Amino acid sequence: MFSIKIIKIFLYRFFFKDYQNRKLFMIGQSHILNMRKNYKNVKSLNDVDFKVFSQNGEDGILDYLLFKLNIEKPKFLEIGVGDYSEANTRFIFDRCSPKGTIIDCIENFEKKVKKNIKLWRGELKIIKKNIDTNNINDVVENKKIFSNLDLFSLDIDGIDYWVLDKLPKKFSKIAVLEFNPIFGSKFKVSVPNINNFNRKEYHYSSLCFGMSLMALIDLMEKKDFYFLGTNLFKNNAFFVSNEYSKETYFQNLTTENINNHVMANFTESRDPKGNLNYLVGEKKLTEIKDCKLIDLENNREKKIREIYNFDK
Repeated sequence: MFSIKIIKIFLYRFFFKDYQNRKLFMIGQSHILNMRKNYKNVKSLNDVDFKVFSQNGEDGILDYLLFKLNIEKPKFLEIGVGDYSEANTRFIFDRCSPKGTIIDCIENFEKKVKKNIKLWRGELKIIKKNIDTNNINDVVENKKIFSNLDLFSLDIDGIDYWVLDKLPKKFSKIAVLEFNPIFGSKFKVSVPNINNFNRKEYHYSSLCFGMSLMALIDLMEKKDFYFLGTNLFKNNAFFVSNEYSKETYFQNLTTENINNHVMANFTESRDPKGNLNYLVGEKKLTEIKDCKLIDLENNREKKIREIYNFDK
């Protein structure tokens, strides 16, 4: 029985899994190439939202942005990729064989990544590091990584705002950045800059992390980027450097009412025992009302109940 089990694992890893990945890639590439015929008519990023290896619809959106900027083989940096089975740059790596860097802090990071991709296909640097405001400059100052960057992606489920704040202006041509839609569209807020921030430890629900969309847009404008929209899932926002004017490259693209970009319906909240409890709507924010955020308008730490006037 033991030997049969080993054989099954071997067959899955080296044949079935590889077959499934190749099938996904071929279907995804065919769909995206067909989508390109209509790129000139795109009115919203949601029109090109499509998932291949990304967690949600980032693959389609990124292909659209790269195509419009005429970037065929993008140099990328993605921070927060897990084992790289689902990531914003995974499809790009498989398709374009580019230069890129991925960073995460999971155990056996490089070993897990190598199980999911054919490393020889491109020049991929794999760095195991827990990125925070103390070490992000080490990455920025590495010219091989950050020089002439085409695509930057950040998703660390925590102090994303403070890490992003450390980056220089115009650090990339395109940026895809996670935000927390639970915080709504009115306030500019972020979780505090806490060392080794863990969303599960900060609040049992895992709902209190990251920054609001308005905080992100405001910060990116200071970095000389403009906002183009969000994915359909409403957790990632897309920005382009001001070096590529919106009027020239995305003249037909319209940014919807900002409220529409935070209308997220996913229900990943957990109860104190760690079980999914599927909170929806305002119940999500109510659940974390005693958590502390930084009100970026005045740089003061306040409880969510104070910022959102829960006590009135």
